[in-house]
Order: sequence, then C-alpha cells, then structure tokens
Amino acid sequence: MDQEKSQVLVRRILLGVFIGGLLLLSYRVLQPFVVPVVWAGILAYVTWPLYLRLLALVRLPSLSALLMTLLLTAAFVLPVIWLVALLRDEVAVAYALITEQLSHGPIRLPAFLANIPWLGEQLQAFLDRITANRAALQGELGQWLEHGREQVGHLAGSITRNIAKFGFALLTVFFFFRDGRHLIGQLRMALEYFLGERAHGYLEAAGVTTKAVVYGIVLTALAQGVLAGLGYWVAGVKAPVLLGAVTALVALVPFGTPFVWGSIGVWLLVTGDTWAGIGLLLWGTFAVSWVDNLIRPLVISSATRIPFLLVMFGVLGGAVAFGLVGLFLGPVILAVLMAVWQEWLEEHAPRGPGEGA
Repeated sequence: MDQEKSQVLVRRILLGVFIGGLLLLSYRVLQPFVVPVVWAGILAYVTWPLYLRLLALVRLPSLSALLMTLLLTAAFVLPVIWLVALLRDEVAVAYALITEQLSHGPIRLPAFLANIPWLGEQLQAFLDRITANRAALQGELGQWLEHGREQVGHLAGSITRNIAKFGFALLTVFFFFRDGRHLIGQLRMALEYFLGERAHGYLEAAGVTTKAVVYGIVLTALAQGVLAGLGYWVAGVKAPVLLGAVTALVALVPFGTPFVWGSIGVWLLVTGDTWAGIGLLLWGTFAVSWVDNLIRPLVISSATRIPFLLVMFGVLGGAVAFGLVGLFLGPVILAVLMAVWQEWLEEHAPRGPGEGA
C-alpha cells in the first residue's frame, strides 16, 4: 500500500513538473503575442453586441467575423492616416509661425502677467534670454527638427513592430469573433474546475469593468478632444483639428489634457493674444477638465461599483506596468481583486443568531 502511494505521489510530481515545464515553454513561445491577444480580447468583448447583430443579418460566422474585423481595421487605420497627413503639413506651419513671431522683436508679456510679483520678472527674463539671439535660436530650432527626423528614423523599427502587433491583434480578433462562444465556454469550464462557482463572479467583474473602462476612457477622450478643438478654433489657434486630436490622445491618461490646452493658452498669453489665452485657459479648466472629472468617474465607478480612486490607480499603474494596454488591463485586475475581497468579507462576516453557518 505504501509503495502504491509512493508511486502515485511520484507520478503526480512528474506530471506537475511536466505541466509546469510545458506551460513555461509555451509562455516563452507565445510571449511576443501576449499584448496583441489582450488587445484582441478587449476589442472583441466590447464590440461583441455589434457582432451579434451583424451575425443575425449575415448568418455566416466566418463572414460576420471578417466584416467586423474590416470595420475595426478601418476605425483605427483611417484616423491614423488622416492625422499623419495633417501632422506633415502643420509641422511646417508651426515652425514658420514660431520663426515669424521671433522675427517681430522681443516678446513682451501682457501687463497683467508682467505685474505679478517675482513671476512676471522671471517669465520676462526667460523670454529675453531665448529671444536675445534670434538667428541662433532659429538655427537651434532647425537642429531640433533635424534631430527629430533622425529620431523618426530610429523609431521606424519600433513603429514596424507596433504595426506587426496591430496586424496580429486584428488576425486574432477575427478568430475571437468566429469562435468566441467556444473559447468562453472552455474558459468557464477551466475556471469552474479550479475555483468552483465563484469563477462566475470573477468573470462578471472582469467583463463589466472592461466595458466600463473602455467606454469611460474612450468617450471621455473623444469628448475632451472635441471640446478642446472647439476652444482652439474659437481662440484662433492654427490647426485646431490636429490639436484637438492630440488632446484626445493625451486624454487617454487621466488628468493629461491640461498639459496640452494649458501650454497653448500660455503661449497665446506670451505672444500677446491675451483674451484668447485667458478664454482658452478658462474653457480648458471649466469645460474640458470638467468632462474628465465627471464622465470618467460617472461611467466607470457607477458601472463597476468600485471607488474611482482605485480605478485611477489601475489606469496609471497599469500603463506603467504593461504599456498602453495597461490603461484597460490595470482596472480589470483591480476589479477582480475587489470581487475576491468582497467575497471574502461576505464569507467571514459575523452572522446573527438566526443565520446559518
């Protein structure tokens, strides 16, 4: 009997070592594709209701998956092409605008800024330093642009890798659409085997948080980009559409938009467009940032029932840990952790005399 138990134990140890080694080797093989697969999972899950509607019309899973993949491709590729075309034209315009402004002579602060104790003197001294030798400054700007072109060349490899990852994500999302029901069924079966019935609660928490974070972050970014672009247009800023798109991209990170509209507002003040600068700063404070402070916590916190502070930590910490995909992955991880915590509290909460064990 003891010998049989020993043999069973040895077989289990060998099986555990075999499975552990197999999982480790599989991870090494699939590691380059983890991020594209995560992106594909997020996109497929969020757009799944649209896929079901398309499937009801087409009634062919493969064709419906292909059409959805093409729609997602167009939704990402076309705006990027449009932004690149705008950026190519507006960089030259921005350089000409800066050099023209410098050619007009020393830049003087508006009176209300110059009269601020200490700050006005420091800002004016800074402007005097950078405009003291305009020819040298223009040459330095040219060197910066040339250096930027070199950096673009160095980043070409990184861009190529990101394009490849995007292609793998789109390829994966096609199969997620086509075989999503079977994959989810297998995932549920595996989680139920290890976690029991509590696996359903964890999956529900992850799903609800994913939708809430995607909708909250994306809708907030789009709203802030539109409002900021409107403010740039009214203030007379060059390329308001491009700057609005840049603001929307920066808005993916919480509290990031003030660095965009704040810099532009200060530039308007420095260059003499006092009322336009004041108006843009007020618009950014009370309209653009108001959207960030209202829509994001309202959508995310109300849907997930977890504190917005924790959501913010998940977004920022996830971005640091996992890159751009961490903006969405971080809050999901913390949401599942909250679900585990709530379940533990319910199981260990003191019960009344009439309650069962």
